[in-house]
Amino acid sequence: MNSFGTLFRITTFGESHGVGIGVIIDGCPAGVPLDVAEIQAALDRRRPGQSDLTTPRKEADTVLVQSGTFEGYTTGTPISLFIANADQRSGDYSHIAHAYRPSHADYTYDAKYGRRDYRGGGRSSARETAARVAAGAVAARLLAHFGVEVKAYVSAVGEVELTESYENLNLSLIESNAVRCPEPEAAARMEARIRAAQAAHDTVGGVITGVATGLPPGLGEPVFDKLPAVLGHALLSINAVKGFEFGSGFEGTKLPGSVHNDEFYTDETGRVRTRTNHSGGSQGGISNGQDVYFRVAFKPVATLLQRQATINDQGESIELVGRGRHDACVLPRAVPIVEAMTQLVLADLLLRARANKL
Repeated sequence: MNSFGTLFRITTFGESHGVGIGVIIDGCPAGVPLDVAEIQAALDRRRPGQSDLTTPRKEADTVLVQSGTFEGYTTGTPISLFIANADQRSGDYSHIAHAYRPSHADYTYDAKYGRRDYRGGGRSSARETAARVAAGAVAARLLAHFGVEVKAYVSAVGEVELTESYENLNLSLIESNAVRCPEPEAAARMEARIRAAQAAHDTVGGVITGVATGLPPGLGEPVFDKLPAVLGHALLSINAVKGFEFGSGFEGTKLPGSVHNDEFYTDETGRVRTRTNHSGGSQGGISNGQDVYFRVAFKPVATLLQRQATINDQGESIELVGRGRHDACVLPRAVPIVEAMTQLVLADLLLRARANKL
């Protein structure tokens, strides 16, 4: 599927080495203030070539708003956003026209469609995620109307891990370094780990932590579109994602129920709250008004500038060395993608919640 969402719905299109990529947003209410500069700022955080830790491909990722807005506000009609490709080097991929790169989608696309666009992976390329980030910026404006904010940051690169809870970190420091880790000492160690992978012509994976604040209670649809389920669907659809933890996640399995249970109380304003938040802001798949937090695991980038054994489309054993311009670690550029997919999910669930009762 190339579409995602129910009421706030997006459809992305385009390929890595085609004319460009884009997204159609359907279902965004009229009257949402929309500044093109905000969409561009989100894209600038994802674009290639933003630091020497990322791929040197140079793409301005300039967004063109083609429809759906007038005089700075959404009109309620479909919003079309287009991003032209400018720095394609399709010749970098001629050596894989008939080869299957290890851990790429080359073989599976051939198996599914009987043909594939080998230039940068075509539709399977992470370049498609720029369209999601553009749509996420629109969703963020809708969320702001309800007082909801989403932030994500790199919490692990390889074996270098930030162990502090998001509650004990200054999240305003996320953009203070190229890694997008809000703890300076950990960020320095993460950067060193990425540079070591670059020097070895290798790659490294890691973890991104996401947090959504200001959510009202009542978001999420029983039984299959529970908040964690839809969020997991969204985040697992991102290229290179191999794992998703919600709330206490796997670590929560080590706690007894008497410790893990989140006890309710009423605060001085009359608001229902919980004393702990092991549930991650959701019970029964429906938000309870607490912070929603989660972790997303990214595998190491599959393209290596090293010799690897594989096969070609005739089933013959060959050796292959990666070419082109690639990230040694996708984590820093993936932070805005994680934020965008979260924003899209929450915007959709907020609109759905408004239709649940009179």
